[in-house]
Amino acid sequence: MHVLVTGGAGFLGSHLCDALLAEGHSVVCADNLLTGRMENLAHLRHESRFAFLEQDVSQPFDPGKVDYVFHFASPASPVDYLEHAIETLQVGSLGSMNCLELAKKYGGKFFLASTSECYGDPLEHPQKETYWGHANPIGPRSVYDESKRFAEAATMAYHRYHRVDTHIVRIFNTYGPRLQINDGRVISNFMKQALRGEDLTVYGDGSQTRSFCYVSDEVAGILALSKSDEHEPTNIGNPVEFTILECAQAVLEVTGSSSKLRYEPLPQDDPRQRRPDIGKARRLLGWEPTIDLRTGLHLSLDYFKSAVQVTGTSA
Repeated sequence: MHVLVTGGAGFLGSHLCDALLAEGHSVVCADNLLTGRMENLAHLRHESRFAFLEQDVSQPFDPGKVDYVFHFASPASPVDYLEHAIETLQVGSLGSMNCLELAKKYGGKFFLASTSECYGDPLEHPQKETYWGHANPIGPRSVYDESKRFAEAATMAYHRYHRVDTHIVRIFNTYGPRLQINDGRVISNFMKQALRGEDLTVYGDGSQTRSFCYVSDEVAGILALSKSDEHEPTNIGNPVEFTILECAQAVLEVTGSSSKLRYEPLPQDDPRQRRPDIGKARRLLGWEPTIDLRTGLHLSLDYFKSAVQVTGTSA
């Protein structure tokens, strides 16, 4: 199968490229490197079934016939999508439409990487796919939330009106090797600060919750969903919930750091709680995560140590 992965130089996209190649597919990665990094793909430079295309998918493009389009292009961390707000809106709207058009043109399947941010600051807990969300459409985070909500609407429209075989995953907090240490996400922030001996930055009082899924579990769920007959959104994430303070403690234990905690004001519209209901994924895909947080942090430790050494005092 000939596969296109947009955003394939990013953290999750690059792991997906690896998994697709391991299954025997040929992969074209399209990425404009706005937030993606070629270092994530360096190990594939001599892989004959892999090709890299430097391309902004918000502009019309055609890489040739593809059997499957995995649309993973988008800034995904608060640091990135707040800095690149317009580009985030463009790739969620124009980029999604361009990729859907490719799938339609070549009779290929389409897979959208959506997000738990569609649920906003949820009033339902844990979040089922049937929950419509509680998102601020004009707040600072809306550039990401609303771009993904539009992308989901566009994906379902192409399925309904053009009969494109589409799939939508709502991804919850994912971590592991290749996660950029300066992207503002909880795990990368804490690991970076702990390994540098800096205070760990906790926003608010640290009682807000997140659910962290190790990257190999996330990719396994994504691949299972991509091969299914399910067209509506499906949560793929780890349902074990941690407070931010509990996450900080786990990072300190794994790194052996003696760092202290430093409290900062909670950012606007930051969700108070986030936990996926994965009953649908269990039922339809036979999938659930297998790697707990501390194990995943240990598996990520060498990468973060190396990343901190490379960047020194600046990320």
